[in-house]
Amino acid sequence: MSEYHVSVLLDESIDNLKIKPDGKYVDVTYGAGGHSKSILHKLSAKGHLFAFDQDHDAVANCVQDDRLTLIEANFRYLRRFLRLEGETEVDGILADLGVSSHQLDVPERGFSYRFDAPLDMRMNNEAEFTATSLLQTYSEDALVDILSRFGEVRNSRTLAKALINARKISEIRTTFDLNRILDQHIMGPRMKYLSQVYQALRMEVNDEIGALEEMLSEGYKLLKPGGRFVVITFHSIEDRVVKNFFKTGNFDGELEKDAFGNVFRPFTLVNKKVITADSKEQKVNARSRSAKLRVAEKVF
Repeated sequence: MSEYHVSVLLDESIDNLKIKPDGKYVDVTYGAGGHSKSILHKLSAKGHLFAFDQDHDAVANCVQDDRLTLIEANFRYLRRFLRLEGETEVDGILADLGVSSHQLDVPERGFSYRFDAPLDMRMNNEAEFTATSLLQTYSEDALVDILSRFGEVRNSRTLAKALINARKISEIRTTFDLNRILDQHIMGPRMKYLSQVYQALRMEVNDEIGALEEMLSEGYKLLKPGGRFVVITFHSIEDRVVKNFFKTGNFDGELEKDAFGNVFRPFTLVNKKVITADSKEQKVNARSRSAKLRVAEKVF
């Protein structure tokens, strides 16, 4: 399978990993292998890269290299699977979050409102729960919650009621079934509104925030002191999770202190401001326009 996804902030993310040739690293989002190939390029014969992906297409795209172990699993189980490989600590972790351009461009995956296709949205092809299942079973209050929390949809209550009423008449099975309902309730630019709704559904179907929080927590335990955590985010919801964790070691963003008033800081922030793609990259890769790169170094 040819490469189907262009890596975002490739040079910046690899540079910030500060790769040691003999080190051990994890790419928790293998995708098309762009970041992984760049890491492998900097590793010696003694170095090793562990990569994660739960998408069959990504696994089929994997390069063959004795220094690479690809684990077909959700990255939330990061530390569990590395223990099975006999590894308890690594020198660096890289994560390129969100949906890949390949997943968006394959109609039958149901991630995009551009194609008439089944409402699937599963990142793991073997999972049972789909966007159709969600729209058919969630209560009105649950729909309001995910639309507002994960999509920041302003008229989430009105839309949730419309979805409930629509499914009483007929099951919402395809993207165009959904689009016909959304087109009656759009607030603001159509593409932005549809993107917000699709993002909310996708994030809930794949439990993206729950998986992200588990991966960050497990990744911290796995990193050696001085190890680098490099994460690329694409929207404010996931970025807030990463920002809070890197700054405070928790997801509330509240600094923790011991009995003597000493502040607990598990990481040193390598860059005080997020790194974004330059204008050249943004021109050739639309996905890079919303990308933010955060880098933290483990203190202890």
